[in-house]
Amino acid sequence: MPQAVDRLASERGPAAPREEGDLLPPRDVHHRLDVGGVARHDDADRLHLIDRRVGRVEEPRGGIEANVPGNDRAKVVLEVVHAGIILCVFAAALAALALGLALASPGEAAPAAPGFRVRLLDGKTTIDSRALIGRKVLVLRFQASWCRVCVKESPALARIAERYRARGVEVLAIHVQDTAADVQRFVREHRPTYKVALDPRLAIGNRFGFRGTPYTVVVDLRGEMVARIHGVSAVTRLPRILDTLVGRDRR
Repeated sequence: MPQAVDRLASERGPAAPREEGDLLPPRDVHHRLDVGGVARHDDADRLHLIDRRVGRVEEPRGGIEANVPGNDRAKVVLEVVHAGIILCVFAAALAALALGLALASPGEAAPAAPGFRVRLLDGKTTIDSRALIGRKVLVLRFQASWCRVCVKESPALARIAERYRARGVEVLAIHVQDTAADVQRFVREHRPTYKVALDPRLAIGNRFGFRGTPYTVVVDLRGEMVARIHGVSAVTRLPRILDTLVGRDRR
């Protein structure tokens, strides 16, 4: 229901006959509502607002009872606060807030990495990611023995592991959707210097947003995911990322 109807004629005029498509000219009512016009229907005593911003006829419950003849266009000024308008503004504000959150500034904290424990391929060593927080930067490489890009980039990943090991970087390759036999064959043929583990059912991969191989995640000393790289090019981008986290080698 409208909350206020101002400056209407003092006497109720007679109902005018129906006029199809009859629309009063646009006007701004006290800068409170952008009124596109006032439409008349069968009952000329019932007026409805057309809001240009909303793009539809706003029909308060029961219409707006106006003590003005339907054919009097000279001085009809309405001040209306309509619940539908309020809801539209509220929805727009929520949408803007969601967009602002999605476009968070780079200075804000990165998302925390999920904690996990995994046994290495040798069957003797277990890595607990939570135990590395504050001690090492962790590079997780989700790959597979059947992934051609993974095989091609394995030597470069091994060089990165060797180059940054002394500076507190742990490189862990997690083979996803792979069999133990195929991964052991991969290790024999390519002799990686980084650690290798199995995740055949994506128990770990899915928690990190895995969408396909190769997929590389960098977890900093605070346990936050500061980089997530899908597809190729991770091995060329890792040195710059790691230099930022642990400093350049001055040797």
